[in-house]
Amino acid sequence: MANVLAIVGRPNVGKSTLFNRLIEKKQAIMDNESGVTRDRHYGYGEWNGKKFTVIDTGGYVEGSDDIFEGAIRTQVKEALEEATAILFMVDCDTGMHGLDQDFANVIREIEKPTYLVANKADNQEKLMASNEFYSLGLDAPLFAIAAASGAGTGDLLDEVVKDFDEDEIEKDDVPRISIVGRPNVGKSSFVNALVGKERSIVTDIAGTTRDAINTRYNLFGKDFILTDTAGIRKKSRVKENIEFYSVLRAVQAIQDSDICIVMIDAETGLESQDMNIIGLAHKYKKGIVLMVNKWDLQDKDSKTADTYRKFLEEKLGPLNYIPVIFTSVLNKQRIMQTLELALQVYENRARRISTSKLNELMGKEIENYPPPAVRGHYIKIKYITQLPTQTPTFAYFCNFPQYIKEPYQRYLTNRMREHFDFRGVPIKMVFRKK
Repeated sequence: MANVLAIVGRPNVGKSTLFNRLIEKKQAIMDNESGVTRDRHYGYGEWNGKKFTVIDTGGYVEGSDDIFEGAIRTQVKEALEEATAILFMVDCDTGMHGLDQDFANVIREIEKPTYLVANKADNQEKLMASNEFYSLGLDAPLFAIAAASGAGTGDLLDEVVKDFDEDEIEKDDVPRISIVGRPNVGKSSFVNALVGKERSIVTDIAGTTRDAINTRYNLFGKDFILTDTAGIRKKSRVKENIEFYSVLRAVQAIQDSDICIVMIDAETGLESQDMNIIGLAHKYKKGIVLMVNKWDLQDKDSKTADTYRKFLEEKLGPLNYIPVIFTSVLNKQRIMQTLELALQVYENRARRISTSKLNELMGKEIENYPPPAVRGHYIKIKYITQLPTQTPTFAYFCNFPQYIKEPYQRYLTNRMREHFDFRGVPIKMVFRKK
């Protein structure tokens, strides 16, 4: 990636606030609690006609035995390696801190353009106090800003983008696949297994992932974006503000994606919250793949998979168009096949059926089983066409569209799925007056 700007520093200096301001979206979760951001978080910004990638990172703490802080250090170092330029953030409100001095030693080892950003300089007194950070002894220009209000960020960006390339960064007009599910089912481990490195922090603690983490990936010669999301629990169990915003980001990831890989735990099966998540993806008309993880922990014989699949189909009910795949992320069993299946569903979602083919095949089905008469009105479907929408939508033109009931609509949907491959994709039908 060209033009990569990494925002780094100790915890709670305002890195996520600046990140959101630079990308002009509330994408990263912001909170006064220390250690909210954990994984590397990417976004895109533009200034003076130059486009760049921004990386938000967790707070760097040296010498801590905390499981998260150790993993965050690794994530920060990855970001520093990827960066073209570095924004080292400090806090005018609390002043010089021992952790700032520790991190300054890390920065000295990296020979990349670095800018010392003194945040929370929201009055003249704090602006003057920012000069104490020169004592860090870094060969870096100092900029006093207030990320929350945007004061001083323009001057900072004017300087930062001077040496950036004119080349535009790649657009995100590629398939987006989000991995969603309840906490602790293995979503982050799945992403890490695919990309071959610690893209997301993984622990046994539920709620480890907080933001929605995007990763660009290439497979089978196709480019797409994988989004790791926070586990979605029932509303009644969400007590903390941070988890509330994590769930919001996960739901937003579903809305922004083309395909949702809904991951469940083979041991606990398909629970009500899993059905809620699947229902959400169906409501937003996304392609869906049901990924049963931890399959290696099941006692199996030759019929186990078929029995489990039938059990899932019964629970899914009208949503049984969703393909099911049994995997073990730990053993890297069928993880590539899961992505291949997701890409097939993406193609199914984009499938277009010619009007002549539709009327030829579905016309015979309607002739064999016409809509039942209502109040003495005989319904005649005269013409079918696919509408130019993102998800498969079909318009049926008939004389009494208001009298076509849900059971007959289900019949048409099922016949449609028999004739055309719309596996994993919700089908919408509209009935119009002819």
